[in-house]
Amino acid sequence: VGLNMMNSLTREKEPFVTMDGDRHVRWYMCGPTVYDASHMGHARTYLGFDIIRRILTNYFGYNVTLCMNITDIDDKIIDRANTRGISITELSRKYEQEFHEDMEQLNVLPPDVLTRVTEYMDDIVTYINDIIIKGLAYESNGSVYFAVEEFSSAANHQYCKLCPEQVNNAELLAEGEGKLTQEFTSDKRSPRDFALWKKSKSGEPSWSSPWGEGRPGWHIECSVMASDVFTQMGIPDGRMDIHSGGVDLKFPHHDNEMAQAEAHSGCAQWVNYFVHSGHLHIQGLKMSKSLKNFITIRQALEINTARQIRFCFLKHQYNAPMDYGDNTLRGAMDTEKKFVEFFHNVKAALRNAGGLVSDQAQRWGDEEFALDAATTACMKKVDKAFRDDFDTPGVLTALSDLIKDMNKYLEAVEISDTHKVIALVVRRAGLFVTKILKVLGLIPDNSGVEMGFPFDGTDDVNREEALAPILDVLMSFRSTVRDAARAKDMKGVLTACDEFRDDDLPPLGIRLEDKTGTSVWKLEDAAKLVLEREQAIAQKLQKEEEKRKAVEIAKLKEEAAKISPIEYMTQILIDVENIKVKKYSKFGEDGMPTHFHDGEELKKNQLKTAKKEFSAQKKANDKYMKKMEQQK
Repeated sequence: VGLNMMNSLTREKEPFVTMDGDRHVRWYMCGPTVYDASHMGHARTYLGFDIIRRILTNYFGYNVTLCMNITDIDDKIIDRANTRGISITELSRKYEQEFHEDMEQLNVLPPDVLTRVTEYMDDIVTYINDIIIKGLAYESNGSVYFAVEEFSSAANHQYCKLCPEQVNNAELLAEGEGKLTQEFTSDKRSPRDFALWKKSKSGEPSWSSPWGEGRPGWHIECSVMASDVFTQMGIPDGRMDIHSGGVDLKFPHHDNEMAQAEAHSGCAQWVNYFVHSGHLHIQGLKMSKSLKNFITIRQALEINTARQIRFCFLKHQYNAPMDYGDNTLRGAMDTEKKFVEFFHNVKAALRNAGGLVSDQAQRWGDEEFALDAATTACMKKVDKAFRDDFDTPGVLTALSDLIKDMNKYLEAVEISDTHKVIALVVRRAGLFVTKILKVLGLIPDNSGVEMGFPFDGTDDVNREEALAPILDVLMSFRSTVRDAARAKDMKGVLTACDEFRDDDLPPLGIRLEDKTGTSVWKLEDAAKLVLEREQAIAQKLQKEEEKRKAVEIAKLKEEAAKISPIEYMTQILIDVENIKVKKYSKFGEDGMPTHFHDGEELKKNQLKTAKKEFSAQKKANDKYMKKMEQQK
């Protein structure tokens, strides 16, 4: 189909071709380790791959079989369950259920096959034993380790295909083994060997094996479950077209997965395309509870809608690093608003046209041919972007260009005395944009709407129930306006009109917009309108706060600029064990510091830093003195 996909195995974009050369894609995705609430890092991965899956299925027409695992036994799960005094099953089932609920709220489609580690214990033991028989793993003190050197020396095998530069990274190797098994590292023949089976310590969950009571290593689970599922589906060696996961899983997890599977089956290539999602940072920093920027999916959904979050991810390439914060979300909200307005304008134009083929003239003019050409050009741009490694930012840019062309067309028709909207050319553009947004998961498949975003509404309620809230608001508005008019309070009348528009109608799902000489009503999801109003108020308050802080900082900088650089260097403070102390204790004749607060003499690089501080303050002080001189 001409699709090119970034393959982490080669670090290049490659033409995508399935194993069988047909339209059936076998895809395995590393699922979550369910020991805590799902966070926005999970959303980055699973929502991002949901978008790719939808493009493969709904745009390119592939039949995708997606298998995803749930890691329900792991060092982190054991540690957390022990801390809370509950069983690992109770803990893992709780967070697995929450994960599935979170994915549903984000409109992420469920996998076709779901596997849990604890349901594959017999298979895992047999699989490990087969690798031992082949001489590529060994038992040591009740645990089993993969023999990296022996595997690397075997014919047709290569270890660490994804990240060969990390092969000796001790920190990543230790992290891959888990913190509860660090004391067993001396049992290995080589530091690079990794656990396939871990001897259980007292109090830990365990399963029977030929090597004693224990539990699986982290990496073996995916090799076993993926191989089993795809082998049962008739794929030799349990191979697959696509394997996906977060970029942090490349090494050692994914490299070790491949080594295990290829050692077990004897095949040279278990995975054809490895696809990784990019890192997610929160306002420039790695997400961490210690930094207090840890955001769960449920917390995020309290602030933004699932559609806004999806727009946010679509604006970034799936495998590129992404910063998640106020600015990116504000950009996503602006993009959503652009599309919402597009559909409102298109629907209003179609209503005003009196039908797709009305009695008015249907002959196209230059404006219609231009809009039709813009729609065709957009289709080509979207197709090119999708084929270029699922370039969703490029897709949104192409659709945004079409929106601009539509606005030009409607504006040209509006100012014309003779030219009317040709519904068919407008409808073609509106339907194409709807189609692509459905492909991207922004419009639910079962929305029931032909064009645009759906809104929550009911058709089966009786007339009184449907009209009562609207009539109550109208009665209240009428009463307020009458009272203001009787008092000849025109300002009160206008205020009531604004409050009716901004406060009363949005909770009813009605957007009222003032145009030149008239007003236009639009139906919208009530919750969305209320959220928009709250977000607008919050943004206004935030801007006011930012402005206040900017003024405050400017004042502080001006006050600081009054101090000479020599005096300034004596006043710099730092935190030492939560106590503010002066940074420097001794100074030279030129005012430059020579010793730290603790009496230690400054080193060369520290002197360089001090000189920068002195120079920066001198520049600020000189600027201030010049300003004062000019004001005399």
